[in-house]
Amino acid sequence: MTTVLPQKGTAWPALEAHMKDSAKHDVQWRDGKASVYVFHSGDEVMQVAHDAYGLFIAENGLGPAAFPSLKRMESEVVSIALALQNAPEGAVGSITAGGSESILLAIKACRDQARAHGAQGELDIVAPYSVHPAFDKGAHLMGLNVIRVPVGEDFCADTQAMADAITPQTIMLVGSAPCFPYGVIDPIGALSDIALERRLWLHVDACVGGYINPFLAQVSSRPPPTYDFAHLGVSSMSLDLHKYGYAAKGASTVLYREKSQRNYQIFDFDDWPCGQMFTPTFAGTRPGGAIAAAWAVLHYLGNEGYCERAGKINAAKTELIDGIGALGLHVFGDPRSSIVAFGWNDGDILAVGEGLYEDGWFSSRVKNPDGIQVMISPEHHKSMSKYLISLEKSVNEVKSGKRIRQVDKVSYS
Repeated sequence: MTTVLPQKGTAWPALEAHMKDSAKHDVQWRDGKASVYVFHSGDEVMQVAHDAYGLFIAENGLGPAAFPSLKRMESEVVSIALALQNAPEGAVGSITAGGSESILLAIKACRDQARAHGAQGELDIVAPYSVHPAFDKGAHLMGLNVIRVPVGEDFCADTQAMADAITPQTIMLVGSAPCFPYGVIDPIGALSDIALERRLWLHVDACVGGYINPFLAQVSSRPPPTYDFAHLGVSSMSLDLHKYGYAAKGASTVLYREKSQRNYQIFDFDDWPCGQMFTPTFAGTRPGGAIAAAWAVLHYLGNEGYCERAGKINAAKTELIDGIGALGLHVFGDPRSSIVAFGWNDGDILAVGEGLYEDGWFSSRVKNPDGIQVMISPEHHKSMSKYLISLEKSVNEVKSGKRIRQVDKVSYS
C-alpha cells in the first residue's frame, strides 16, 4: 500500500481524531495493561514532560554554542545521574537517545581505548546469557565478539564461569542491574574484583534499574544490592531516563568513571569545508525536547517524588509475588528491583501468557526456562489486583485444557 502526500492539507481536529481512532487497538497502558514500553508515573508527571519537551521542540542539542540552555540542562542531568550512582570526582557522562545507544557508546569507548593501548585482532566481550541484545548489536557493528555465559541457578551471572571464559582477547565484562529477562541483579561486586584483577573494562547495564534502584534502596525492606561506581572495577554504566526517570522518549544516560574513557566515545572531524564537527554521541542532531523533559521531570519529582513512586512499585511487586505464589507459580530468582519473572512447573506458562494477552495485558515472555516477565510501573499499584484475576483465569483455563498454546516462538518485539 502506497501513501502519497495529499494535495491539500487537513485541519488539525480531523487529524487528531484520525490518530486517536488509529490508536484504539493499542495496548491500554493508561489502564495499567502494559508492563513494557511505557513507564506510567501519573498524568501530572507526563504533562510536565510534555510541556517541557514542547518548550524546546525545535532546539538542537548538536549546537551548544547556539543553545547553552540545553548544554546546561544536560550537564545537570548527568550530574544528578552520577550522584545517584556513587560516581567519584571526575566522572562524566552524556545524555543519549536510548539504552541501546548508551550501551553502544560504552562499547565503542572500550574498544577504542583497547586499540589505543595496543590491542590487536578479534576482541571479545564476556557477558551473562541474560544480557540485553544491544551488546550483540554493538559488537556486530564494531567488529567484536560476544561470549554469552550461562547464568547460575539463581539466574544471576555466574562469575566463576565468566572468569573462566576470559581470553587474552577479552576487553569488556558486563553485568546487569537488573537484567531484563529475569529482573535479578548480577553480583557486580564479584565482577568488579575480576575486572580489577584482569585489568578489564566492566560495564553495568542499569538501563532498567538506574533511576529506580537508588530510591528502592530508601523505601524497601529488601533493597537492591550495590551495583554502581561504589565498586572500583566499574568503568561505565547505562541508565535510561525514559524508563524509571519518567522522562519523554528517547533519553538515556551513559556514564564513565574517568573523563579519559569518555574521550573515546566522541567523534571529532574537521576535514571538510565547514570546519569542526564535534558529536559526543552517535547522533548528529539531538532533540532538545528530550533533554529538557528529562531535566524538568527530575527537578519536578525530586528525591521525595521518586521515593513515593518507588514505594508504589515495591507494594505492587509484593502483591504480584504473593499472588503468583498463591496460584502455585514460582518467581525466578530474587528480584530486588522492578522486574518480576515467573514460571510454572505443572503447566504451560506461555499458554497462560497468551490468555493474558487476549485479556489486554501486554507482558514480555522469556525462555530457558519459559516464563512471563512483568516490569512494574508506579501506576500498576492500581491495576495489579485485576492482573492477578486475569492470571488466575488463564491458569485455570490451561489446567482444564480449555487453553492450549498457539505460538511456539517467544518474541520480545
